[in-house]
Amino acid sequence: MTDTAKLRIGTRGSPLAMAQAHEVRDKLARAHPELSGEGAIAITVITTTGDQILDRPLAEIGGKGLFTKEIDDALMGGEIDLAVHSMKDVPTILPEGMILPTILPREDVRDAFISLKYKSFAEMPAGSVIGSASLRRQAMILNKYPDLKVVTFRGNVQTRLRKLGEEQVDATLLAMAGLNRLGQPEIATAPIAEDDMLPAVAQGAIGVTIREDDTQTKNWLAALHCEKSAIRVTAERAALRALDGSCRTPIAALAEFNENGSMRLRVTIVRPDGSERLDTERLIAKPDMDTAAQAGTDAGEELKQRGGPDFISA
Repeated sequence: MTDTAKLRIGTRGSPLAMAQAHEVRDKLARAHPELSGEGAIAITVITTTGDQILDRPLAEIGGKGLFTKEIDDALMGGEIDLAVHSMKDVPTILPEGMILPTILPREDVRDAFISLKYKSFAEMPAGSVIGSASLRRQAMILNKYPDLKVVTFRGNVQTRLRKLGEEQVDATLLAMAGLNRLGQPEIATAPIAEDDMLPAVAQGAIGVTIREDDTQTKNWLAALHCEKSAIRVTAERAALRALDGSCRTPIAALAEFNENGSMRLRVTIVRPDGSERLDTERLIAKPDMDTAAQAGTDAGEELKQRGGPDFISA
């Protein structure tokens, strides 16, 4: 941070997180002349618990908030003015005094299949090993391809690609949005169609949090907000909240606008061992923030009732 900075952005330090922070910085600078000067916007790197502990599955070290808590603390403590997050990392309940006024236009929501040996899951022989840190991805793979083996595989994009090259696994998965933002879409062997693997809640979306009473920053951020992306994310996060979703819960959701302006919401839960999958969907005739939240809540509550209290513990 510099003494002349008018705005201070907080972010994790991974290459993808930095790319997202730079995207927000550059868009703010283009939208507001007073923020375009050198040093007007400073970026502060904050190490989170999720960044520090890389040898255990996320579910074992707390689940919710692992990639946001330290950044939240810095924001509420006045060390930064806004925080840039991958929305799939953001808990559905924000700390008191914090708001989420801005969702950027959503990127590609699909997962990417990455392998040096095979072009798709279907090509992989029984016993092939897939590395993923995502319980959702692991469960969905086991549900559709029970003869494959999945192992926990943590680290940023570069770390996972190195492990793949060392043949620790036969394939891995990443988000297409992250590869696109890093300018490396060619890393993907093939994108996985949404029908074959429903994405994580809010995958591909960047969100910005601020202090509730910070009117100036909220006004600056207004130029970056995409209402359609926010409506989609709201529906998905409402379903996640109704399901009490965390890193221990394999949950997938995707809201998409139709050509006639309506919106389709799909929500899926899977047992961690892949043995059972439950799906539901909602059609929202006139989607806005309220109807999206209502549909998501309704879909999540339906699946919670159908699955019962023991579903995610199997």
